[in-house]
Amino acid sequence: MPRNMGGQLKNGTDCLASAWKRGCDFLGTKYAILGGAMSWVSERNLVAAISNAGGFGVIACGAMTPELLDAEIRGTQALTGKPFGVNLITMHPDLDKLVDVCLALNVGHVVLAGGIPAKETIEKIRNGGAKVVCFTPTLALGKKLIRSGADALVIEGMEAGGHIGPVSTSVLAQEILPNIEDVPVFVAGGIGRGEAIATYLRMGAAGCQLGTRFVCSFESIAHPAFKKAFIRANARDAVTTVQVDPMFPVIPVRALDNAGGQKFIETQHQVIAQYKAGEMDLDAARLAIEHFWAGALRRAVIEGDVEFGSVMAGQSVGMVKKEQSIAEIMEELVAQAQSSFENHGDQRDSL
Repeated sequence: MPRNMGGQLKNGTDCLASAWKRGCDFLGTKYAILGGAMSWVSERNLVAAISNAGGFGVIACGAMTPELLDAEIRGTQALTGKPFGVNLITMHPDLDKLVDVCLALNVGHVVLAGGIPAKETIEKIRNGGAKVVCFTPTLALGKKLIRSGADALVIEGMEAGGHIGPVSTSVLAQEILPNIEDVPVFVAGGIGRGEAIATYLRMGAAGCQLGTRFVCSFESIAHPAFKKAFIRANARDAVTTVQVDPMFPVIPVRALDNAGGQKFIETQHQVIAQYKAGEMDLDAARLAIEHFWAGALRRAVIEGDVEFGSVMAGQSVGMVKKEQSIAEIMEELVAQAQSSFENHGDQRDSL
């Protein structure tokens, strides 16, 4: 039954539409749900499917060359007339050329990730007619990015898959959402159901970003073995890479625990022992550890090596129970969010 909030009759559909209107308007979509940019997974088929289902697909450029990105954007445009974005890694050596490709092909939103973007890059994208979305791990950096011209922010907690920071999604949301109103803020990390989306919308989010939940869609090109690993996993299987010695830093990555993870620990011990024995210098030893996972994500996603490859997954993997179409997943999320508003109302109405 619709709940009476503040003297007005509200239903779940209306509450949800009102709660994420700012996000929908910014993205140009029916639903303020972004697809997380997952290397090798977030390519034209998945991106177009998410956009066609009412969400906002995002191409994971990763290490693509400008030529490959050009082809991927054109391929996506051939599959959907809906808005979608492109995620660019700020440390990419050809970042400027990648930006040029996005602007030349009229990509409406460019997401900058993997480091703090230069103000010049943000200005170039905006001057080219596209909106700029940036990730921020702290409130202070978020405000700085807004001053630099960011049109929207994404806050992503450590529950997410892939490269992560040290703070949980719920803490980031409490720290940042009440204190940034200038631009839309989207929440990501560990979100697998619509009730969570509704909760963050009540806290002031403009929408949410999900990645893990979309991996096991029919439209995803991930290898059947990769998808099967997701379906079999629970939240506790999605662990972070272990750093053996602080002298040899390891960038935290969340992935399903497998033989590759154990081998990585063994390799660190072996390399460190070689360094201490004078058989390797410090830079060579650090490089050997850093390169352990080179190509490991592709081996897992494309080739299906889920034993020694990197099966990047967020802790929401435990909510992935079967292979479904993107449309079905999207409608489930929306129905759950609507039900949450139906049962609990929009708490912001009574503030």
